[in-house]
Amino acid sequence: MKKLFIFLFFASILSANAQQKYEIENEIHYYDENTNKKDSYINSQCTLDIYYPENKKDFATIIWFHGGGLTKGKKQIPKALMDKGCAIVAVEYRLSPNVTAPAYIEDAAAAVAWVFNTIEKYGGNKNLLFVSGHSAGAYLGTIITMDKSYLAKYSIDPMEIAGLISLSGQAITHFTIRKEQGIKSTQPTIDKYAPILYVREETPPILLITGDREMELLGRYEENAYFLRMMKLNKNKNIRLYELQGFNHSGMAEPAYPLLLDEVETISKKILEKK
Repeated sequence: MKKLFIFLFFASILSANAQQKYEIENEIHYYDENTNKKDSYINSQCTLDIYYPENKKDFATIIWFHGGGLTKGKKQIPKALMDKGCAIVAVEYRLSPNVTAPAYIEDAAAAVAWVFNTIEKYGGNKNLLFVSGHSAGAYLGTIITMDKSYLAKYSIDPMEIAGLISLSGQAITHFTIRKEQGIKSTQPTIDKYAPILYVREETPPILLITGDREMELLGRYEENAYFLRMMKLNKNKNIRLYELQGFNHSGMAEPAYPLLLDEVETISKKILEKK
């Protein structure tokens, strides 16, 4: 009987999400008009797409940064995240070598600020904004969460982010930034562009997800594990790490999406219950 109840409960949720209609708006500029006029690359590159539920209030929003090593890739809304009751904001940002650090990090912060300032117009709840992405995208989300200076430009404290879900992101300085500095990808460095430099006790909830340590890109699992350890040594209780065994760097995204959605749902419930 209990199993039947659980089945019917989740079936009702799936049915409700399936009946919910969604809208999408494409190619929205997240920098102000003056900035776009002054820089043609920003004007052409720095846009976002927003996919959101119609006629629904207080929904959560996932801000999604694509991967591609900070040198390639295009904004996309992962199909696995669609039609799940929340909004998805897919962000395009400037790429190396057309620009160098911190340009693309500044883009990530500007996009997040746009969502904070605008999501309520679509019916969303600005207290339920989640930052996520895969690989380079996860790095961008992590660095603007850990280094407070990027969002401070927009008078936003990273503690206002409901949660960070990093899919195979870098905790040390990103390898493309190291390349810009003349450092090879197998030479690890920690400088001002390394999220791990900013370990501290108080952060939003952080979920780190990587592929199998023996199949991942370079030492991706190990640097996330070190990030986790140093955060815990700084008494941070808001961070966890999952290793998806049997999945490589690119393949780990699909099995990670359900974990992402579960994290969004769990944290959203806790935040709404406090109201």
